Formats: sequence, C-alpha cells, structure tokens
Amino acid sequence: MDLGIAGRKAIVCASSKGLGRACARALAEAGCAIVLNGRDPEALARTGRELREATGVKVGEILGDLDDPATREELIAACPDADILVNNNGGPPFKPFAEITHDDILKGVESNMLTPIALVQALAPGMAERKFGRIVNITSSSVRAPIAGLDVSSGARAGLTAFLASAARLYARHNVTINSIQPGSFATDRQKSGLARTAATRGVSVDQARSESQARIPAGRFGDPAEFGALCAFLASAQGGFITGQNILIDGGAFPGAF
Repeated sequence: MDLGIAGRKAIVCASSKGLGRACARALAEAGCAIVLNGRDPEALARTGRELREATGVKVGEILGDLDDPATREELIAACPDADILVNNNGGPPFKPFAEITHDDILKGVESNMLTPIALVQALAPGMAERKFGRIVNITSSSVRAPIAGLDVSSGARAGLTAFLASAARLYARHNVTINSIQPGSFATDRQKSGLARTAATRGVSVDQARSESQARIPAGRFGDPAEFGALCAFLASAQGGFITGQNILIDGGAFPGAF
C-alpha cells in the first residue's frame, strides 16, 4: 500500500531505539526524510546509518534530551517545516506510590506532557498553513488501564491526551491530525528491564517472568516493534486524514474492554 507520504519530512522523537526507532524505520520505508533524536550518541548514529543504508532517504540526527529546551529548538531548526511529528519520550521509572515525590511528578509531567505539547505548539501552525500535518503521540496502555508503579507516567500521559483533544478538532479542518498510540507490552529494551526487575522481585528467572507475562496477553506474545511502526506510518499517511483525536490501543488484546 502506497501511504502517499514519499518526500514528506518527519521528526521522530526518542527514535534511536525501541518504538521510536520502529516508527522512524516505517516512515523512512514510506519515503519520508527523517530527523532522529536520542540521548545515546552511539545508538543514534547506528540508527541513522542503518536507516540511510536500508532506505536511501535523508536522515538527520539531533543528540540530546528532549526535556532541554535547547534540544527542542535544535530539533525544530533541523526541520522547521516538518509534515509529520512523532512525539515520544522516556517514561518515569517504576516507583511504588508511597515513594513518589513532588519532584518525581514534576519531572514526569515535564517529560511526558509539557515537552510534547511544546513541540505540537511549535509545529502545528506551520502544518496548518501548508494544509498537511500528522502528529502521533506515543503514550501507553496505562493511560487506559493504569499500572501500579507507573502512576507518574499514567498521569502525565493522560494529561497530554486530554490537553490535545480539543487541538485535534481545531486543526482537523486544515488536514492536520493529532492522534495517540497506546502501546501494551512490546519486545523493547524497556520491556526487558521491566522483566528483569519483576524476576528479581519475585525470585524467579527472567525466562519464567517473560513466559508468565506473555501468557496474560491473549495474543500469547509481546508485540513486535515493527507492528507498532506500521500503525504509526498509517496514521501519518495521506489515507489517515479522517482519523483524528483518537487513542489507539495496540496491546494484543490485553485490555479487557469492549470499547
């Protein structure tokens, strides 16, 4: 399927690995020029090199933490006329509710709510003027079904979702869409670290923790990041112009709801 976005320009945040990288790869395969971002210089350079070799598209790399306004300014300067923005950022670490501090909450809100909002505010008006824009926010299935220990992440990402709900309707008439994808359990480094923590806490092997976690998912497995990237690319496509203000769950059926 031709997604109709060859030659478009995309900024993909936190894209040196994991789900962000998968989104960058899918968009590059669709013919988009990509601006990558990450905090690990080796991982960022490796992803940039791999995308260029695999797809032949133009790939830029902006090193830095998105919570730093200077990094965001550099990212925007690298692609001020972006057609596609994929908002992604590292989530707060697992922490029991009783141990969460005021500073933890502020940091989580900064990373997972205020930072993506700042990028949307900077880029959406230009998209509207050019009559094409696709904004995809990577949030979490915990927005829909909160997970104990990830309270800060759930709260901040839910705040982002609610905050942008009206903006999605505001920009729709200009062919600019704003949606979020809510990932469940995917085979990423973050998932591996979570399994290691669970195994250590319970005194079981990582393999056992993995098997038990997969068994709780109706699909019987973790998601492949490429599946996530494909969904992101479709939302960014020309054909995705009538989908906006939506929060799309991709979790192998783990959320037990009818709607």
